[in-house]
Amino acid sequence: MTLKPLADRVVLKQFEAEEKTKSGIILSSAAQEKPEIYTVIVAGPGGIVDGNEVKMEVKAGDKVITGKYAGTTVKIDGEEYNIVRQSDILAIVD
Repeated sequence: MTLKPLADRVVLKQFEAEEKTKSGIILSSAAQEKPEIYTVIVAGPGGIVDGNEVKMEVKAGDKVITGKYAGTTVKIDGEEYNIVRQSDILAIVD
């Protein structure tokens, strides 16, 4: 199945949480803190949203940071994705 976001929406995939600490202690899945850093899988075309023209600033492959509770999480073909508006993206990570 393929996701094709509409307007200013962006499909993101979250980075995996660290499995061990810097000192080498292996963490259980319950103790792992999920980072709020995502990879952009696909971005919508932009266009007119709420009467304003939106130009897409992100593209597939970009690493971005979002708010902790931003977007909607969906599970497709066993993979978990987060769909957010471009305005929910706080920064692009270089």
